[in-house]
Amino acid sequence: MMINWLYTVIIYPIIFILPAYAANGAPVIFGCGIPIDLNKKFRGKPIFGKHKTIKGLISGICSGILVGFVESLFSAYSFMFAIGIFQSIGTHVGDMIGSFIKRQRGLREGRRSLLMDQYLFLIFALLFSMPFSIPLGVFPSIFGIIFLFIFTGIMHPLTNFLAHALRLKDVPW
Repeated sequence: MMINWLYTVIIYPIIFILPAYAANGAPVIFGCGIPIDLNKKFRGKPIFGKHKTIKGLISGICSGILVGFVESLFSAYSFMFAIGIFQSIGTHVGDMIGSFIKRQRGLREGRRSLLMDQYLFLIFALLFSMPFSIPLGVFPSIFGIIFLFIFTGIMHPLTNFLAHALRLKDVPW
């Protein structure tokens, strides 16, 4: 019983969301370059800002898809390749929506916004994977989703602090 709970609430949700975590983290390592918004403005403010780059977007989506593909090859989760595609796109849609909102509210790049920085990528990754995973019966349980929000709330600042310490990010959040 305890092992089933451990798997259902902790292990499987992490396996399920791993493509989104990879998609979210890859731009920190592989980003830089030309901004997605090409330095254009909306209502006099940057659309996404200079930290949202084409290279970061492509590397993030490819990294998440790759993780989903590897999961589908080396586990019983053959569906993870498709879920990796949906989550990777959803991750970046959520991240860009957050950046757009922050820029339009006048928050400069690198400024912290707890909910948008930590959770929008997760929310959109889950939303984008729902149409495929719910019919298959592979979407995590409500307890697994709650765990993912808690886990992300802990891991996101820790990984950002590590990326800052390794000089991959300008700010530790």
